[in-house]
Amino acid sequence: MIRAAVQDGKTIDVFADETRPFLQGARLTAWELQRDGIETTLITDNMAGHFLKSGRIGCVVVGADRIAANGDVANKVGTYGLAVLAKENSVPFYVAAPISTLDLTLTSGDDIPIEERAGIEVTQIKGMQIAPLGIGVANPAFDVTPNRYVTAIITERGVARAPFTQSLAELNNKE
Repeated sequence: MIRAAVQDGKTIDVFADETRPFLQGARLTAWELQRDGIETTLITDNMAGHFLKSGRIGCVVVGADRIAANGDVANKVGTYGLAVLAKENSVPFYVAAPISTLDLTLTSGDDIPIEERAGIEVTQIKGMQIAPLGIGVANPAFDVTPNRYVTAIITERGVARAPFTQSLAELNNKE
Protein backbone atom coordinates (compact mmCIF):
# COMPACT_ATOMS: atom_id res chain seq x y z
CA MET A 1 0.00 0.00 0.00
CA ILE A 2 2.80 2.41 0.89
CA ARG A 3 4.76 1.50 -2.23
CA ALA A 4 1.65 2.06 -4.38
CA ALA A 5 1.13 5.52 -2.84
CA VAL A 6 4.74 6.44 -3.63
CA GLN A 7 4.37 5.12 -7.19
CA ASP A 8 1.28 7.34 -7.52
CA GLY A 9 3.49 10.34 -6.74
CA LYS A 10 2.48 10.88 -3.11
CA THR A 11 5.10 12.14 -0.69
CA ILE A 12 5.25 9.60 2.12
CA ASP A 13 7.31 9.38 5.25
CA VAL A 14 6.80 6.46 7.57
CA PHE A 15 7.15 6.04 11.31
CA ALA A 16 7.85 2.34 11.80
CA ASP A 17 7.37 0.76 15.23
CA GLU A 18 10.20 -1.53 16.32
CA THR A 19 7.67 -4.31 17.11
CA ARG A 20 8.88 -6.12 20.24
CA PRO A 21 9.81 -8.77 21.13
CA PHE A 22 11.20 -9.92 17.75
CA LEU A 23 11.79 -6.42 16.36
CA GLN A 24 10.25 -7.17 12.94
CA GLY A 25 9.54 -3.47 12.42
CA ALA A 26 13.18 -2.58 13.01
CA ARG A 27 14.67 -5.54 11.18
CA LEU A 28 12.21 -5.99 8.28
CA THR A 29 9.74 -3.15 7.78
CA ALA A 30 12.31 -0.36 8.18
CA TRP A 31 14.83 -2.25 6.03
CA GLU A 32 12.33 -2.80 3.18
CA LEU A 33 11.11 0.79 3.21
CA GLN A 34 14.63 2.19 3.33
CA ARG A 35 15.68 -0.13 0.49
CA ASP A 36 12.75 1.23 -1.56
CA GLY A 37 13.87 4.81 -0.91
CA ILE A 38 10.87 5.63 1.30
CA GLU A 39 11.74 8.02 4.11
CA THR A 40 11.41 6.03 7.32
CA THR A 41 11.87 6.89 10.98
CA LEU A 42 12.18 4.01 13.43
CA ILE A 43 10.48 4.50 16.81
CA THR A 44 10.04 2.27 19.83
CA ASP A 45 6.58 0.83 20.31
CA ASN A 46 5.95 3.09 23.32
CA MET A 47 6.53 6.25 21.29
CA ALA A 48 3.49 5.81 19.02
CA GLY A 49 1.15 7.79 21.26
CA HIS A 50 3.54 10.72 21.38
CA PHE A 51 3.75 10.94 17.60
CA LEU A 52 0.02 10.38 17.05
CA LYS A 53 -0.76 13.23 19.46
CA SER A 54 1.81 15.50 17.80
CA GLY A 55 -0.14 15.62 14.55
CA ARG A 56 2.83 14.33 12.54
CA ILE A 57 1.06 11.10 11.58
CA GLY A 58 -1.69 11.27 8.96
CA CYS A 59 -2.83 7.65 9.19
CA VAL A 60 -1.91 4.31 10.70
CA VAL A 61 -1.51 1.25 8.47
CA VAL A 62 -1.18 -2.23 9.98
CA GLY A 63 -1.39 -5.76 8.69
CA ALA A 64 -3.58 -8.59 9.93
CA ASP A 65 -3.19 -12.26 10.67
CA ARG A 66 -6.94 -12.92 10.78
CA ILE A 67 -10.08 -10.86 10.22
CA ALA A 68 -13.48 -11.95 11.56
CA ALA A 69 -16.76 -11.46 9.71
CA ASN A 70 -17.60 -8.33 11.75
CA GLY A 71 -14.26 -6.67 10.92
CA ASP A 72 -12.50 -7.39 14.20
CA VAL A 73 -8.80 -7.80 13.40
CA ALA A 74 -6.20 -10.07 14.99
CA ASN A 75 -2.66 -8.86 14.45
CA LYS A 76 0.69 -8.59 16.22
CA VAL A 77 0.20 -7.65 19.87
CA GLY A 78 0.20 -3.87 20.25
CA THR A 79 -2.09 -3.29 17.27
CA TYR A 80 -5.12 -2.76 19.52
CA GLY A 81 -3.27 -0.08 21.49
CA LEU A 82 -2.29 1.70 18.27
CA ALA A 83 -5.91 1.64 17.13
CA VAL A 84 -7.14 3.17 20.39
CA LEU A 85 -4.45 5.86 20.25
CA ALA A 86 -5.29 6.61 16.62
CA LYS A 87 -9.00 6.99 17.40
CA GLU A 88 -8.25 9.20 20.42
CA ASN A 89 -6.18 11.47 18.17
CA SER A 90 -8.59 11.42 15.18
CA VAL A 91 -6.08 9.58 12.98
CA PRO A 92 -7.53 7.09 10.45
CA PHE A 93 -6.62 3.46 11.17
CA TYR A 94 -6.31 1.18 8.13
CA VAL A 95 -5.76 -2.56 7.92
CA ALA A 96 -3.98 -3.80 4.79
CA ALA A 97 -4.30 -7.55 4.31
CA PRO A 98 -4.78 -10.17 1.62
CA ILE A 99 -8.29 -11.55 1.14
CA SER A 100 -6.98 -14.91 2.44
CA THR A 101 -6.81 -13.29 5.89
CA LEU A 102 -10.61 -13.14 6.10
CA ASP A 103 -12.21 -15.86 8.20
CA LEU A 104 -15.90 -15.20 7.78
CA THR A 105 -16.73 -18.35 9.77
CA LEU A 106 -15.77 -16.34 12.86
CA THR A 107 -18.55 -14.03 14.02
CA SER A 108 -16.19 -11.74 15.92
CA GLY A 109 -12.67 -11.41 17.22
CA ASP A 110 -13.79 -13.08 20.45
CA ASP A 111 -13.61 -16.36 18.48
CA ILE A 112 -9.94 -15.92 17.54
CA PRO A 113 -7.57 -17.90 19.76
CA ILE A 114 -4.57 -15.92 20.99
CA GLU A 115 -1.23 -17.72 21.13
CA GLU A 116 0.83 -17.30 24.30
CA ARG A 117 4.53 -17.45 23.46
CA ALA A 118 7.54 -18.37 25.58
CA GLY A 119 8.57 -15.90 28.28
CA ILE A 120 12.22 -16.05 27.20
CA GLU A 121 11.27 -13.95 24.15
CA VAL A 122 10.66 -11.06 26.54
CA THR A 123 13.32 -11.68 29.17
CA GLN A 124 16.20 -12.11 26.72
CA ILE A 125 17.48 -10.38 23.60
CA LYS A 126 19.81 -12.47 21.44
CA GLY A 127 20.53 -14.75 24.39
CA MET A 128 21.32 -11.90 26.78
CA GLN A 129 19.19 -11.76 29.93
CA ILE A 130 17.57 -8.31 30.30
CA ALA A 131 15.08 -9.06 33.09
CA PRO A 132 15.45 -10.64 36.52
CA LEU A 133 15.73 -14.43 36.46
CA GLY A 134 12.49 -16.10 37.54
CA ILE A 135 10.27 -13.10 36.75
CA GLY A 136 6.74 -13.97 35.63
CA VAL A 137 6.07 -13.14 31.97
CA ALA A 138 2.91 -12.72 29.90
CA ASN A 139 3.67 -12.90 26.19
CA PRO A 140 0.59 -13.01 23.94
CA ALA A 141 1.68 -12.98 20.30
CA PHE A 142 -1.48 -11.26 19.04
CA ASP A 143 -4.31 -9.02 20.15
CA VAL A 144 -7.70 -8.29 18.65
CA THR A 145 -8.69 -4.81 17.52
CA PRO A 146 -12.47 -4.30 17.63
CA ASN A 147 -13.95 -3.11 14.34
CA ARG A 148 -15.09 0.20 15.86
CA TYR A 149 -11.46 1.37 15.67
CA VAL A 150 -10.95 0.33 12.04
CA THR A 151 -11.49 3.02 9.38
CA ALA A 152 -11.19 0.56 6.49
CA ILE A 153 -9.78 -2.84 5.53
CA ILE A 154 -7.82 -2.74 2.29
CA THR A 155 -7.39 -5.94 0.25
CA GLU A 156 -6.35 -6.80 -3.29
CA ARG A 157 -10.07 -7.05 -4.13
CA GLY A 158 -11.02 -3.64 -2.81
CA VAL A 159 -11.73 -1.68 0.35
CA ALA A 160 -14.19 -2.71 3.06
CA ARG A 161 -15.79 -0.16 5.37
CA ALA A 162 -18.43 -0.41 8.09
CA PRO A 163 -20.73 -2.22 8.20
CA PHE A 164 -17.96 -4.80 7.80
CA THR A 165 -20.20 -7.86 7.92
CA GLN A 166 -21.68 -6.75 4.61
CA SER A 167 -18.62 -5.20 2.93
CA LEU A 168 -16.25 -8.06 3.82
CA ALA A 169 -18.73 -10.65 2.54
CA GLU A 170 -19.00 -8.71 -0.74
CA LEU A 171 -15.21 -8.57 -1.12
CA ASN A 172 -14.87 -12.25 -0.25
CA ASN A 173 -17.34 -13.16 -3.01
CA LYS A 174 -15.62 -10.96 -5.61
CA GLU A 175 -13.37 -12.74 -8.08
